[in-house]
Amino acid sequence: MMKHVAERCLAALLAGLCLLLFAPGTGLAQSSIVIGHPACLSGKYAKAGEQAVGGIKACVQWVNQEYGGISIDGEKHKLEYKVYDSESKKESVTSLIGRLITVDKVDVVFSAYSSGLTLRGAPITESHNMLYMDHGGANNKIFEQGFDYVVQTIGPATSYHKGTLDMIKQIAPEDKRVALAYEDSEFARMVMEGAENYAEELGFNVVFKRTYPSGVNDLTPLLNAMKAADPDFVLGGGHYEDGQLFCSQMADMDFNVKALSLIASATLPAFYEALGTNAEGVMGPSHWEMGVTFSEESAKEKGLPWIGPSQEEFISLFKENTDKNMKPDYHAAEAGAQVLAYALGVEKAGSTDSDKVRKALGDLEFMSFYGGWDVNENGMQVGHTMVNIQWQDSKRALVWPESAQTSKPVYPMPTFQEKDQGAVAVPE
Repeated sequence: MMKHVAERCLAALLAGLCLLLFAPGTGLAQSSIVIGHPACLSGKYAKAGEQAVGGIKACVQWVNQEYGGISIDGEKHKLEYKVYDSESKKESVTSLIGRLITVDKVDVVFSAYSSGLTLRGAPITESHNMLYMDHGGANNKIFEQGFDYVVQTIGPATSYHKGTLDMIKQIAPEDKRVALAYEDSEFARMVMEGAENYAEELGFNVVFKRTYPSGVNDLTPLLNAMKAADPDFVLGGGHYEDGQLFCSQMADMDFNVKALSLIASATLPAFYEALGTNAEGVMGPSHWEMGVTFSEESAKEKGLPWIGPSQEEFISLFKENTDKNMKPDYHAAEAGAQVLAYALGVEKAGSTDSDKVRKALGDLEFMSFYGGWDVNENGMQVGHTMVNIQWQDSKRALVWPESAQTSKPVYPMPTFQEKDQGAVAVPE
């Protein structure tokens, strides 16, 4: 009798040791590597959050099935994705991050969407020495706080209009006069700051610079002053509503420039639906669009390592992992690309230890379907180039960078009078 009791006790002890040895987050041998995510599946950022979760699930599936798992010391480990709904609330983000780290024992935390929620969660992950990967916070201030464990996948706000300026400098080097007009919000002001600094660095002349209030319903005073400055092209915007108003009132005034690029509005299908032919030729920066030509071949041309899936594979996996008949947008792509970066970081580090993976991510340079990856010493993304779309013949065409373009840019864009007579933007 005593012998059987002793055997049962020994078996229970061994089972307990196995659970400890193989528990996610212990840093010891484990069957899976766990990603924790306080996602925005409801509330203010639900649409972006839903996209992000679909993108993450798609790339987790690719890593597990096609890539064969993450290799550490010759052993393959599958990824596990632990997700909770933060309801787009700061308080929920902080409590869920604490739960993911202390209860679920995750190996890495992916941030919630938006700069505000990303920044709110950073002190929690820092206090636990936990790697914190940012796919939805573009605000440069996140990386000015001295955090050691935050790494960015999405590009910073100050880079939004860099590609547009590069493009115009290359295709129209004689056009030097640029006007800047952005919404008076922290994000848009940061985009303007980056645009102004880069424009001056490239030798452009900033002939007009002004912000306008959030919720503005009349931009004609600003546009009249801008028109008097006689710019060659205009960069600006903030959100969808003011971007639509911007373009609409330029048309009413017959205020013509050679290029107009608006953040956070011109890339949306609703922009063209609202403006019709007045949207022809208008451009906007985006982190990723369906149709980009980033590929294994383009990675080789740039001398960068490539990690799949291809764009087509990603789109297929995204649809497989979402309940609705959705198409992935850049929120999905940047979140999915973050999975790939983490996988490469763990393999390079040979460990899931946050300090080692953080160092490895800082040393990595590669390309995926989302584009380039390279972070600076503060963890800010500097290797990903924004793509620029332009409305051409009622469709969104990718016009920059050249490595991703599906069409040549139309420059100068048709005048509003020409568009009123039915002209569309078509490359020569």
